[in-house]
Amino acid sequence: MAAEDDQVPLISIVDDDHSVRVAVVTLVRSLGFDACSFDSAEGYLASDERRKTACIVSDVQMQGTNGLDMQSRLANQKDSTPIIFITAFPQPDLKRRALDAGAVCFLSKPFDGETLIKCIESALKGGDAAPPICC
Repeated sequence: MAAEDDQVPLISIVDDDHSVRVAVVTLVRSLGFDACSFDSAEGYLASDERRKTACIVSDVQMQGTNGLDMQSRLANQKDSTPIIFITAFPQPDLKRRALDAGAVCFLSKPFDGETLIKCIESALKGGDAAPPICC
């Protein structure tokens, strides 16, 4: 995890759907966290915020690099920032691939805000809280 203990955790939202990004950023900020958003995996991977990010909330299906490919690239670079996946197309093989590669949660859109909050809290604690991992 990249965030310092004395700083407010930064949650990065990666989704090509503007309305989802706005909704998730609003929710994350209402919890007292910092948030930044990206409309693509490439945008996140190239950003300076990447090194400050404590948790990623990412769509699975996006133009260009998809969420699972981003997860793989981060793992190859030894970046262990926890990832919560959200998707409008919850295919069992994608869910299994994401969770097997270490995703904290895999949520179907539309998802309950409380479930996302539990996933973020678990991610920030290192995954110890055993949240619901899929819906």
